[in-house]
Amino acid sequence: MKAKILLLLLTVVFSSVMLAHPGGHFQEGDHVVLNKWTMKTGEVVMGNFSYADNNTLFLEGPDGRIASIPIVSLSTQDIGLVGFKRARMAKLNQVKEYPQTPQHSVANLSLYFLAFLLIALLGVRAIKKEHLSVRKVFNAHHPAQVAVVLFVAIASIYACKKALVPSVNDGRSIAKTRTTFLDSSFAFFKPSIETRWDATYYHIASIGIPEHNMMVGIKSWQQQVPIPQAYSGSNSWSIPLQPEYAATPMSTKSNFMKGAVAIAVNGIPIFNALNNRGEDSYLIGELDNWGGHCGRADDYHYHAAPMHLSSKTGLMPIAFALDGFAVYGAKEPEGTVMEALDVCHGHIGKNGVYHYHGTADYPYVIGAMKGKVSTDPQTPAPENQILPQAFAKPARPALTPLRDAVITDFKATSPNAYSLTYAIGSKNGYVHYSWDAFNKFTYTLVDTEGNAVTTTYQR
Repeated sequence: MKAKILLLLLTVVFSSVMLAHPGGHFQEGDHVVLNKWTMKTGEVVMGNFSYADNNTLFLEGPDGRIASIPIVSLSTQDIGLVGFKRARMAKLNQVKEYPQTPQHSVANLSLYFLAFLLIALLGVRAIKKEHLSVRKVFNAHHPAQVAVVLFVAIASIYACKKALVPSVNDGRSIAKTRTTFLDSSFAFFKPSIETRWDATYYHIASIGIPEHNMMVGIKSWQQQVPIPQAYSGSNSWSIPLQPEYAATPMSTKSNFMKGAVAIAVNGIPIFNALNNRGEDSYLIGELDNWGGHCGRADDYHYHAAPMHLSSKTGLMPIAFALDGFAVYGAKEPEGTVMEALDVCHGHIGKNGVYHYHGTADYPYVIGAMKGKVSTDPQTPAPENQILPQAFAKPARPALTPLRDAVITDFKATSPNAYSLTYAIGSKNGYVHYSWDAFNKFTYTLVDTEGNAVTTTYQR
């Protein structure tokens, strides 16, 4: 009989350990997005960066197979990208980004359970001095035995809780975001932007032109330049006032490569860190010194976190994600050092509400959407986009990349005109453009040989 009792107790303890599932609750289902690598011959190879040594790049294909490519055979731009990724990987291998549960914690806890149970059993026998049957082990009339059962139950729950992976929905209810909080966050950039709200959304209207300079520092240029956009009225940016946790956060590695994922408090949209080819826009030189560039509609937007906004906002948010959660800079809202981030690139704050953080490293703003979002059924993943979404309107057809061009200067020449300077080697080229009150746009393109072409478009 004693052996049966001991076996039962061991089974209960072992079950508590098994229920802890230390492997965590990782979400699956990310779609494969392959990067494009260009060879010096012009040939294109598709695959994701896996590893690189001094001479060879190893790429992983959609079937999981690894292919090797001599680094010297890549284009100059992609050789530079390999260098960036090697440096990034080296940094990741040195720094632990997310807190981990020690592997031995559950095992040690199990030993404590067993010791406690055996002591409790001996204590009951010493008091009652009777033979226990299996049927009496869980007798509610024996306080010591009830304590044992409760301890096992609580310990099992505790073990499971300690094994959870960060960013799993913890079931907390979320209070509706106060419009006064949102208004105070955007107040730094009024009257350049306008705000209003209804029962469901907080709306931000802007012309899509920031208060800071633009374009300087871009090394991979699509020949697009920033023009005002009509982000107003029904085409304003919209932040839900009642965020809800998503059952499965949607990863930005396999979603949202079209459209914005957040809106900065200066009225500039923030796009996915990955461009529509699945490449890190910052690492390949597409972004300016402020983390932004222009899309095919000549619309200016960020792909990296606009950390520079903290110089004006202080400890207030620098942006709001389109799921309704705030994005803070390098510090917590209380002014303390930023705490560890989960896979969504955020955490629960001291106020019990989730928020994201901007950082200088990928994914810069959002790793996955912690909150529920609706997506456009007309744009399947990975180029799906969040709705509601404000849309840009071009004035001219989109252009193609200008090889080896580096933007060195950008300035306003009048309230409705800009001039951009780029360099190819030691020679400069220019883009002079302006617009009138009737949305008539005039562009003068001057190449590095001094040849000028002027075109006019009506938007």
